[in-house]
Amino acid sequence: MTAAQDTDALQGRVVELETRLAFQEHAMAELSDALAELRNEAARSADLLRRVLEEVKLHRGDLMADPAEEPPPPHY
Repeated sequence: MTAAQDTDALQGRVVELETRLAFQEHAMAELSDALAELRNEAARSADLLRRVLEEVKLHRGDLMADPAEEPPPPHY
């Protein structure tokens, strides 16, 4: 190979590496955005779950009947 061919080959490799790097940077940015969205969604879900649990605790007495008020089972 001549010096010009070596230079062309090296330039081709550099272009290929720069192309791959640009693609990976783009992919990493997309993944970062997706991760941020998932974290936000997880935070919203955790907040919703916390509020639902608080509401269930507040209404626990309303939802469960007092065993003393329940009629006896039919076999008595």
